[in-house]
Amino acid sequence: MRRRTPPPPSPLPQRHGVDAVRVRLPADGAWATVREHLVERLTGAGPGAVEALFAAGRIVAADGRPVAPDAPYEPGAFVWFHRELPAEVPVPFPVRVVYQDEHIVVADKPHFLATTPRGSHVTQTALARLRHELGLPALGAAHRLDRLTAGLVLFTVRPEERGAYQTLFRDRAVRKEYEAVAPYDPSLGLPRTVRSRIVKERGVLAAREVPGEPNALTHVTPAGHRDGLGRYRLVPETGQTHQLRVHLNSLGIPILGDPLYPEVAPPVPPDDFRRPLQLLARTLQFTDPITGRPHHFTSTRTLQAWASPEEWRG
Repeated sequence: MRRRTPPPPSPLPQRHGVDAVRVRLPADGAWATVREHLVERLTGAGPGAVEALFAAGRIVAADGRPVAPDAPYEPGAFVWFHRELPAEVPVPFPVRVVYQDEHIVVADKPHFLATTPRGSHVTQTALARLRHELGLPALGAAHRLDRLTAGLVLFTVRPEERGAYQTLFRDRAVRKEYEAVAPYDPSLGLPRTVRSRIVKERGVLAAREVPGEPNALTHVTPAGHRDGLGRYRLVPETGQTHQLRVHLNSLGIPILGDPLYPEVAPPVPPDDFRRPLQLLARTLQFTDPITGRPHHFTSTRTLQAWASPEEWRG
């Protein structure tokens, strides 16, 4: 089997921890120039956006030189440019580094901060911040946490090693333990294991449970209760979208601060950080696939509804 040649490195440095966009020109097509292809391909950029990038010399070839608007189309060639960054409200909480060596970085992510650039969240992400703050432009995420979930995230320092760490999560060789605060129901009969089939449809905010073979499994254990609230330890055996939130909701104890379950709440302003989802990725435990070293990391964050119930209610 013929191995695919890797693309050349980006001639553009990162901007605010964000990589330049790389575009490979298709092997076949009827475009006379690079500009014609990009205008047709990048329709989401808006009218005149591609022409403006060419005029400013911001679309470059592998040698770093600007591509002329009338440059002939070359099948298989690469071009790079930096997209316009969306206006983002700064998330006013730090990303704490729990552990760092030459292979990995373990970070303690705050609520409201996305793990990696996606959609309208680009610079306000844990990955972009850590690349900039630690001076590690090749840093990559081995897995992701929801933007609204706080806690531990594993990043890799060397791109060639990222696959080894991602395989740990794919093969369920990482033990992850979460903590949540939700209503207390003494009739639930915990601990228990929740099994169901969860589906998440593109364009629909909330996931849902449907009949069929279970694809999601969560161990739910009580960890204390007071004043009508329960503290729960959650150990997922699978990683379906919103799995922990869906499973606690199905038990009749939706996680406090959840804007999607049991029903989708009206959107809040992007600068409103008062009601974080009370879900925390508390521990990560695994054997390092590169060094063979056993790792066990614990988040130092607390859930506001449990640590400061008066402040939460206020």
